[in-house]
Amino acid sequence: QVQTRLRAAASCAGRPPSSHEQPPQEVMAMLQAVRAARILPPVRAQAACCRLFSTPALMQRNRVEASATAPMQKALVGLEPMGKRNAGVSVLGCAIAMVAVGGCAQGIGQLFAALVVGMARNPSMKEDLFTYTLIGMGFLEFLAIVVILIAGLLLYSE
Repeated sequence: QVQTRLRAAASCAGRPPSSHEQPPQEVMAMLQAVRAARILPPVRAQAACCRLFSTPALMQRNRVEASATAPMQKALVGLEPMGKRNAGVSVLGCAIAMVAVGGCAQGIGQLFAALVVGMARNPSMKEDLFTYTLIGMGFLEFLAIVVILIAGLLLYSE
């Protein structure tokens, strides 16, 4: 039934109907308004009609504006914003990235355990071993900070 309405509307628009062609936006806007008018109470039906006539599909476009924006739209293919934000996926990616902070904490624990074992085996190298431990801990802390920054990017990215 909808296909016959679309074909009738397309033929009224002066174009031959095609089964593989998408219906024009004007026809779809009209069909949505008719469907809303049948389903909704009279007050809401009036609001639906007002919304119909204010849709961009029925507004007249300036030809200069349309020809000026066409090359820019072709250049920005794939860069348009996403329709909805998948916040759950962002939180999941952030949580998976934060697992690496636990790995950094485990590495710091192993580093100081090795320091204690090394000092127990050779107490005369206590200062050198502690210096090397602090250098290693600095590297691990840097890694933890980078992981936290990446997790923040994943959390707040779109």
